[in-house]
Amino acid sequence: MKIVLSPNPYRDRGLRAAQAAQRILENAGARTAICLPFDVDPGSRLDLPVGVELGDLAQELSDAGVLVCFGGDGTILHAAHEANARGIPVLGVNLGSIGFMAELEHGELSLLARLASGRFGIERRMMLDVGVRREGRFIFSEHALNDAVVTKGAVARVLDLEVTGDRVTISSFSGDGLVVSTPTGSTAYSMAAGGPIVEPTAANIIIAPICAHSFHAKPFVLDAGRSVGVRLTPGSKKTAFLSVDGGKAFRVMAGDWVECRRSRQTTQMVKLTGRSFYERINQKLGKV
Repeated sequence: MKIVLSPNPYRDRGLRAAQAAQRILENAGARTAICLPFDVDPGSRLDLPVGVELGDLAQELSDAGVLVCFGGDGTILHAAHEANARGIPVLGVNLGSIGFMAELEHGELSLLARLASGRFGIERRMMLDVGVRREGRFIFSEHALNDAVVTKGAVARVLDLEVTGDRVTISSFSGDGLVVSTPTGSTAYSMAAGGPIVEPTAANIIIAPICAHSFHAKPFVLDAGRSVGVRLTPGSKKTAFLSVDGGKAFRVMAGDWVECRRSRQTTQMVKLTGRSFYERINQKLGKV
């Protein structure tokens, strides 16, 4: 089996974790390739080791069996988009702060040897298709493993938003924005905005207002079959910004509809440790 190792060089200084993983996997009989998850600014002062061959991520994934990411949840989200298009399962090694999506911590690299012999499970995670419709046609589309976030940006003002489910109004409120989340993303921005924690293997769409100026604006958990729409209320002269999985913001104008629905695409997450979701929550957030 070929296993692609994708370290965030800002988290994995000197690519030490990736190189240690490479030795473990090759000793177990696997073929490996190390690929950075994004292009590095030539002017950045990164300590990239001399003599380590770095491949192209998209090219190396063409015949890979597993993608292993080293970093925080942002690194995993970024690399997972490349893997999902090819149906390749993803395993995260946490080198960040919390790392809900990571299966392993840095001190558990020895467990990677199980990948070489196929001794691992797969957990499928629901995703969202996110689009912006303007005057009847889609001008933006993306897939989300975590969430789609509509916010006011850096300007100190509130947005007036309307949220629908299958074109029926769910809520209208003023606030800083809204998070439309998958169960996987329920422990990210949605949780920080007051949304519920949902098991990542569930099939739901979670709606969480951000700093709403209303007693009536509450989080909702919807059936995965719903089509969620978000727009600036009619007559609004403001603009908003849409970010999918923490990616580059897209400007949303008055009259635009942000539409989110369950995707046919799923993310395959590798399971090695046998730790339950609840053990992970207690470990990351601290026991009550």
